[in-house]
Amino acid sequence: MNFRPRPKEQPEINLIPFIDVLLVVLIFLMLSTTYSKFTEMQLRLPVADADAQRDYPREVIVAVAADGRYTVNKQPVAGRNPDVVASALADAAKAGKDTVVIISADATAPHQSVITVMEAARRAGLTQITFATQSSAQGGAR
Repeated sequence: MNFRPRPKEQPEINLIPFIDVLLVVLIFLMLSTTYSKFTEMQLRLPVADADAQRDYPREVIVAVAADGRYTVNKQPVAGRNPDVVASALADAAKAGKDTVVIISADATAPHQSVITVMEAARRAGLTQITFATQSSAQGGAR
């Protein structure tokens, strides 16, 4: 008879099956996750609901068409660079530095056209700028 104690084995944790299961879960999550694509966003700008429009006694209305053309107080501007628009704004600003520039841009006008008007107003020394919108009831927004 053999009465010697047997050497006890230390328990060993096998991590390979655990890693295999985690990789399968990770692959499943990667394949089933959908990512939103920001290039497919459809936007309609600008629309706002305002109670009443304020009356500005000293205002210059700059209209920006969808193709980037400008009009200052319903007078067409013969160029598209900021210097030409700035000179037209300076001529139309009868109240000087207190004149309010109202930018009325088409909803499909390029952002660069609106930024050009803002830069032209800065060059003309006009610091009060606001944007014209239409009511959502008038614009037929969905």
